[in-house]
Amino acid sequence: MNSTVSLQQLIDELEALEAEAAKNIDSAEDSKSLEILRVGLLGKKGSLSKVLGEMKNLSSQERPLIGQRANALKTQLQSLLKDRLELLKTKSLENMLLSQTIDVTAPPSGVKQGHQHPLIEIKNEIIDLFIGLGYGIAEGPEVENDYYNFEALNIPKDHPARDMQDTFYLEQNHLLRTHTSPVQIRFLENNQPPVRIISPGRVYRRDAVDATHSPVFHQIEVLAIDEGLDFSHLRGTVMAFLKAFFGDLPVRFRASYFPFTEPSAEVDVQWRGKWLEVMGCGMVDPAVLEGLGIDSDRWTGFAAGLGVERFCMVRHGIDDIRRLYTNDLRFLEQF
Repeated sequence: MNSTVSLQQLIDELEALEAEAAKNIDSAEDSKSLEILRVGLLGKKGSLSKVLGEMKNLSSQERPLIGQRANALKTQLQSLLKDRLELLKTKSLENMLLSQTIDVTAPPSGVKQGHQHPLIEIKNEIIDLFIGLGYGIAEGPEVENDYYNFEALNIPKDHPARDMQDTFYLEQNHLLRTHTSPVQIRFLENNQPPVRIISPGRVYRRDAVDATHSPVFHQIEVLAIDEGLDFSHLRGTVMAFLKAFFGDLPVRFRASYFPFTEPSAEVDVQWRGKWLEVMGCGMVDPAVLEGLGIDSDRWTGFAAGLGVERFCMVRHGIDDIRRLYTNDLRFLEQF
């Protein structure tokens, strides 16, 4: 525009810009085109800035009139741009929802959600109960040597007690551990009393496979060594644990024999009208402590062991241990 521009001409330009901008904003199809339009209208080199640049040709009395009109138009355009952007976002969300509609009547697909195996559930429950009684957890290798599995537990070579555990022997004096007691020996080699630990894990014996026996099963063994421990502490610990797990089932202790405890006992619970053996226990034989360099005159201890499978079968009324290992979903989905 030349130097003869008048106030009315600028007003006409602003009104024309207002009409054109409103039309273009209303027809914008997406946020990207709307942003281009915003820059073209309100940017430093936009249409509104060009009109304001011509105010220099007006008199000092006319400039405020155009300034006020331009500011009002700027506010109006910003509002239109904002409203249009919100509308575009809403439409975009509606289109996305329509395109991604889920048919809730359709049959399910994919993998069903799993859950803990009953053996794992029972094992964790037993571990939690002993942790609540102040015991820590110790673990060790499943492939052991003869010393840790037998000799350190007061079972020397040719001892008849070895016949109690039909063993899987490997090469170079190694074997698959027949109980988790070796974990206790390894722990005591590196930790001085007082000690309170449990040792959960898999064990292996050459048992025939039937309703109550498996060559692979799970044990949790308990060991406590301190000054002044006696059989009453052992009995109290076992009774507290069994009551927490089984409730108020009758419990009895029967004299028994284990080469690494003296005296020893079997523990039974009355289940379905019959006495069922669930644990073995006893006071740690002083010979075991002395073999580890522990003064048996000062320190005494007790040990206990249980089979997780037996506890699981009693808890859930399972009549055959093989059901726990066949991975039959019809069976497992009951838990």
